[in-house]
Amino acid sequence: MTTPQILSIVTLIGMMALFIWGRFRYDLVAIIALLASLALGIVAPEAAFKGFSDDIVIIVGSALVISAAVQRSGVVERALRSVSRRVTSVRSQLLVLTGSVGVASALVKNIGALAMLMPAAFQMAKKNDASPSVFLMPMSFASLLGGLMTLVGTSPNIIVSRSREQMTGEPFGMFDYTPVGLGLLVIGLIYLRFAYRLIPRDRRAAPTMAEALDITGYITEVIVPEGSPAVDEEVTAFLDRHDHEVTITRMVRAGMRSVPDETTVLREGDTLILGGEPDALERVIAGDRLTLEGEHREKAQEKKDKKDRPDREVGVIEAVINVGSHLEGQTAGRLDLQARFGVNLIAISRRGERLSRRLANIDLRAGDVVVLQGALDTLPEKLRVLGCLPLAERDLRLGSNRRSLLPVAILSIAMLATALGLVPVAVAFFAAAGMMIALGALPIREAYNHIEWPILIMLGALIPVSDSLRTTGASDVIATWLASVAATLPPWGAVALILAAAMAVTPFLNNAATVLVMAPIAAQFAGDLGYRPEAFLMATAVGAGCDFLTPIGHQCNTLVLGPGGYRFGDYARLGAPLSLIVLALGTPLILFVWPVT
Repeated sequence: MTTPQILSIVTLIGMMALFIWGRFRYDLVAIIALLASLALGIVAPEAAFKGFSDDIVIIVGSALVISAAVQRSGVVERALRSVSRRVTSVRSQLLVLTGSVGVASALVKNIGALAMLMPAAFQMAKKNDASPSVFLMPMSFASLLGGLMTLVGTSPNIIVSRSREQMTGEPFGMFDYTPVGLGLLVIGLIYLRFAYRLIPRDRRAAPTMAEALDITGYITEVIVPEGSPAVDEEVTAFLDRHDHEVTITRMVRAGMRSVPDETTVLREGDTLILGGEPDALERVIAGDRLTLEGEHREKAQEKKDKKDRPDREVGVIEAVINVGSHLEGQTAGRLDLQARFGVNLIAISRRGERLSRRLANIDLRAGDVVVLQGALDTLPEKLRVLGCLPLAERDLRLGSNRRSLLPVAILSIAMLATALGLVPVAVAFFAAAGMMIALGALPIREAYNHIEWPILIMLGALIPVSDSLRTTGASDVIATWLASVAATLPPWGAVALILAAAMAVTPFLNNAATVLVMAPIAAQFAGDLGYRPEAFLMATAVGAGCDFLTPIGHQCNTLVLGPGGYRFGDYARLGAPLSLIVLALGTPLILFVWPVT
């Protein structure tokens, strides 16, 4: 081996050691590896930053924005909830959740699909008086398997597609991964439905600050508009349809206030005082297209603000009324909050008391928790003027703009355009992300917040480092060594060797880093054995996408670590048998779809 080849391999080994050590975050490790490669001369200065202009960075970043917009719309969560009403056992609910997240992961990046459906898991766990840990780890594993089904489901598929294009001039298409990915997903769902009992039953997350505050008894005021599903529906049917997640404490019709009984029929124009948790109130309001009291004033103010500040964003914030606040002893109606302060009161919670009056007529007290709506750039200052203290931040969609179908429609168009070969994936997804922001499906502030910049930095820095294996010829040496090891193996043994190698490395590296290192080796490995490269590249993608052993190899596993209250070893308890299943059944499945000769 030449000196550059040795230095390239040593750099990668050192990088892997830093990943395993865990002292530095993965993006910083990638930066250190890039700087070391530059210092050692195995990466030329002019090639040091070419990774940041790679299509992979654009696709991954755009996919995260698209996932955030679809998640914000709530359309997947609502569709799943309608199905979950018909299933009551834990096993059946687990199958619904894992199947849904698996399919969704084929359409959006698996980390986004998992984030979309985690709220549904918490709801089901709460109804069953069970720990969310029963659902979350199986959902994470299902999202990894589901992400294998399409080009954009997970980062390794995108990188492997580029490797095939470099070798053969033709990348993998959007759905070239589907036969293998779908087969593994079905196998995985069957396993998870029965094996979830391997997760220790005592795993529960530590209470969050929002849970510690225990703010649940909000009331809000809504109007039943024309065309709402609630029109001409009895109160009992309305409550049953929403699983009694909310209550109707008062109703105002033609200026007359009353307490509706179960047989009262809701009419267009009725004003309802709804009580419940913020998420439940948001689901009911969005699902039945109800209008928040004061929403027309907020929209008028928003139009006025847009003329002066086109980039102004309207949102909501939770706050507690402090002693001596301007709100103490006053009502929102008397204060005329919208006109005087530019904020709209949309919900109130008072500990130990069930409120039933209209929002504008409630005498506010110190200690009341309120949800205020207004321009996000001025809300902190308005809270200071009003004498309110902002609470621990939590995701509230109550009072936010809801455009349920728009993100799904834009995503469908992007998927269709790439499937038909009309535009490259990077262009389609960049355009989709831009359109979602431009059309208001996702505020630009949230778009930037949802982009995982450390992942993009790691990708940009590792691309030239991993490419040094090819430029120095080190990948040829490694592939030749692997080929000599597998020289006596049948084709299935050679593919299994690559699959096992990728699966062994990915728990210690980020999955994208694994495939960046392994893909060139797998391609050269196939060439040395005289085989077609597709099966070996597919094995690399599958292995890199299937980390079921640790919480650090993939973001999905990391995402559920805290909410599930899991320990490091819990992943291997459920994941080790699944890894063996993927290795044993995935190898013949890959060879059936992608013959090596």
